[in-house]
Amino acid sequence: MYQLLLILGVVLLPEGKFYNLYEIISPPPAPKKNTQKNKKNKKKQLTVAVLWIAGNDKISDSSVRGCALPEECIQASLNYGLSRTIWTSRCCSTDLCNDQPAPEASHFNPNGRKCFFCNGVNCTGTLNCFGNEDRCISTTVSSGGTTVELKGCASQEMCSALNIPGLEEVLGQDHECCQGDFCNSAISTSAGLLLSVVPLISLVLFS
Repeated sequence: MYQLLLILGVVLLPEGKFYNLYEIISPPPAPKKNTQKNKKNKKKQLTVAVLWIAGNDKISDSSVRGCALPEECIQASLNYGLSRTIWTSRCCSTDLCNDQPAPEASHFNPNGRKCFFCNGVNCTGTLNCFGNEDRCISTTVSSGGTTVELKGCASQEMCSALNIPGLEEVLGQDHECCQGDFCNSAISTSAGLLLSVVPLISLVLFS
């Protein structure tokens, strides 16, 4: 669970200050003071909310608490057209201060950016980007011996998170972000495999 947050903590966070914090292993309806710990290698306390949308339906809305560096307190979004993941966070710097929920996702207004996305076997579809999705993204995923290209919109913060050294090998995915409308040139792919891999990516990164 929450593999990306775990990887961010392992790969990025240098030794730092100790804090007492709320740590939630699986998201309950309200914060529990069940695991107070002095946390090493972290500077800020973090509350993260992850919203996964497929089409117009909300598939998952999860929350996690832990520690992070200030630059990891991001408001990020990843949009492949068929599914969209929105990551919001709230950070603080005193003991047990991460008992408040992360801000609700509000990045639902088109921002004018347009990128290619894959619709069926055709990756020349036009995708309108939303909120802070100011980059186009191309993702290569290996699944069952087949390589799949996914395309869409992403925020700058999401692109930075996905380009952490070593993350590509861990997740078996390659991500490339670019600036400018339709800068993620289109490549055809398999519709059935695409539909199965898009939820997998969101679940691996954010569930």
